[in-house]
Amino acid sequence: MSARRFTFIGVTTGGSSIMRIFPRWRDVLGLGAEVEITGRDIPVGAPPDDYRRAVEELAGDPGVVGALVTTHKIGVFQAAGDLFDRIDELAELCGEVSCIAKRDGELLGWAKDPIAAGRSLDRVLEPRHFGAGGHALCMGAGGSGTAIAIFLLARRPGGDRPERLVVTDRSRERLDRLGATLERIEHDSAVELVHVEGVNGHEELLEQLPPRSLVVNATGMGKDVPGSPLGPEARFPGQAVVWELNYRGALDFLHQARAQAAERRLLVEDGWNYFIHGWTSVMEEVFRRPISRDELDELAREADFARPRLDLEET
Repeated sequence: MSARRFTFIGVTTGGSSIMRIFPRWRDVLGLGAEVEITGRDIPVGAPPDDYRRAVEELAGDPGVVGALVTTHKIGVFQAAGDLFDRIDELAELCGEVSCIAKRDGELLGWAKDPIAAGRSLDRVLEPRHFGAGGHALCMGAGGSGTAIAIFLLARRPGGDRPERLVVTDRSRERLDRLGATLERIEHDSAVELVHVEGVNGHEELLEQLPPRSLVVNATGMGKDVPGSPLGPEARFPGQAVVWELNYRGALDFLHQARAQAAERRLLVEDGWNYFIHGWTSVMEEVFRRPISRDELDELAREADFARPRLDLEET
């Protein structure tokens, strides 16, 4: 039987953990031994023609069943959005495509980050978490920050929304883009988009948060770039939920939170579950294979061998 290829469109796909994890997941889900994952590397800042060519080749290759897109989600939407027969509401709202699937001769696109972010947050937030008055601070207004903001404002189960959501970024362009996106959804939370270039601004915002707030590092600092968005004197609010979206790298922000976890009664989460939900939410669409909560737990166990161990150690 000829291979069916699931494509990973990224920057340096060969070094990703998913290349070792996917064969185990394929077997757990019974997708078939002929299914394989292949990477397609596109450099950061590539010209639009590169994104368009990638989508055209994927659409024209009968052996490809679909794709997950990481860094190039916005580029694919902007350069090749017209190539899709259908794009979902979240993709239109976010202006990005992270999941591509071929069904019945059509090319379909989705934005799955709000789904993955929501599933990750639902595992750590109580059903009425924000009913006690906690706010939310998301440092970083890129794709993940946008997904988190959309989920918190419009997709949180039971309407459990933060009274106040603050999103920061050092790029005014990203903040403007997020603001335009959030204007298109209905919500009753106070939203503040704050331009912050250094740690001092973040520390001031942190001090304003009430107990039980949600604090998220979506900046990439600690993995893609060194350091933390918070200075060494930063103090988390009591009983806060602290989410570091990274799961590998120096993880300075994660270690800051863990150092205060006992004293401040913090719930600290890294980005491993976000990684798992990001991939499995795409696989559900590409392979038309719903994944149950029990199966998701099994997939997490199967992937544990690839989880960076050094990054899990306390400092």
